Amino acid sequence: MAIQKNIVFQILLVYLVLNIVNGSGLKLGFYRKTCPRAEDIVYATTAKYIHSAPPLAASLLRMHFHDCFVRGCDGSILLNSTATSKAEKDGPPNISLRGFQVVDAVKAAVEAECPGVVSCADVLALVARDAIHQIRGPFWPVPLGRRDGRVSLLADSFTLPPPFANITVLKAIFASKGLSVKDLVVLSGSHTVGVSHCSTIATRLYNFTGKGDTDPSLDPTYVPQLKKICSPTDQTTLLAMDSTVGKFDTNYYKGVSKHRGLFQSDAALLNDNQTSAYVKFQSRTHGYSFFKDFGVSMVKMGKIGVLTGTDGEIRKTCAFIN
Repeated sequence: MAIQKNIVFQILLVYLVLNIVNGSGLKLGFYRKTCPRAEDIVYATTAKYIHSAPPLAASLLRMHFHDCFVRGCDGSILLNSTATSKAEKDGPPNISLRGFQVVDAVKAAVEAECPGVVSCADVLALVARDAIHQIRGPFWPVPLGRRDGRVSLLADSFTLPPPFANITVLKAIFASKGLSVKDLVVLSGSHTVGVSHCSTIATRLYNFTGKGDTDPSLDPTYVPQLKKICSPTDQTTLLAMDSTVGKFDTNYYKGVSKHRGLFQSDAALLNDNQTSAYVKFQSRTHGYSFFKDFGVSMVKMGKIGVLTGTDGEIRKTCAFIN
């Protein structure tokens, strides 16, 4: 009898966890009655910024990812620090985030149409999708109904997947969010529009094991090219994550398959049978299924740990709780 109760408890626990991860309270067209023009306003306002500054698309996608992987997709990345508490956005992994002004402008435009209806978390999810689509990337459905969290802690930012993570760590982090190994390799493809600072790869280039050496997993013909751009102490120079700067395509996978992934976490994708097979397939087929797969994984990511119903709040301004 005790064993049966334990089994029932485990089933209920799994059910509850899956509902939290899978965002069962979200749905397409959530604002159809309460704010019919919300999604059109988000798209149009986002387009004004992306048209004049296309690189913001990558920044906004990264912001959405960083929001969802800390406390779930609750807009906590958008909150400012207070006099008594430092927020996520001031954590080391988030200091380089850009595009907060876009989210603020979109939120203001939606508030002017429908005050107190559309959450900042939903705005961010839509802005990320629309920005990527506006640079000719994929378009995916975004179920809505997220509510905004009231807590944002700098310390939580350290739980984000680090650029030096190995494949075991990456798989564990993604699994903890209800995401699969395929989601890991697909979402890593967002690096196709990413940039990074030289400081992020300095150790790989100049002191990988503490003996002044280079990471042996890097293509040796690629290393001199990177060293011409990045000195050991360079803190400011930006590097594109793949060879087609600002273009959402599959060149990222081509680079990784040739051992030219910029981060250790990119190179790590070759150290697992499933992720390696996906990298090589997309590289070989010029991204046969990447856009479709990316949309599917983004929908899953956008449901991580969401607040719905009466949980959280609908912030008036994204940087401050009500």
